Parts: sequence; structure tokens; C-alpha cells
Amino acid sequence: MKRKRFSVEQIVAVLKQAEVGVPVAELIRQVGITEQTLYRWKKQYKGLETDQVRQFKQLQEENGRLKRLVAELTLDKTMLQDVLAKKL
Repeated sequence: MKRKRFSVEQIVAVLKQAEVGVPVAELIRQVGITEQTLYRWKKQYKGLETDQVRQFKQLQEENGRLKRLVAELTLDKTMLQDVLAKKL
């Protein structure tokens, strides 16, 4: 899995600097990111505080885990129904 260069706290700090009025060109040069990355972060984390972003990430991870669990259970159910249908 790809390791992320910036933590949630760092991303929020960069976005706070952008909100304060630091020019975008200067900010992306200092941080070492592309303009596209900055705008993607803005889209994803706009208006959130660090603790809210962490909670958001945790909820996304839990949602993914639950989706995988539902997929596995659906597969198990389908397999059991197929076996039952073949026995009858």
C-alpha cells in the first residue's frame, strides 16, 4: 500500500494557510505539492477541523469494512442456496 506523505494534521494546516491568504503558488512550492493536490484536499477537507477529519477517515474505513463483510455474507448465502437447491 502506498504510504502517504502528509498526515491529516499537516493537510489541515496547509488548508488553513490557504484560507488565511497565502498565495497558492507560494504555498504549493513551500509544501512541495501540485496545485491539483491542493484543490483535491480543499474539496475533500474544506471547513473541517483535524478531529473531524480523523473521525471522517475512521467512518470511511469502518464503512469499507462493513461493505466487505456484507459482500462476504452475501456470497456465503448464495453458495448455501445453490447447495440447497442441488440437494433438492
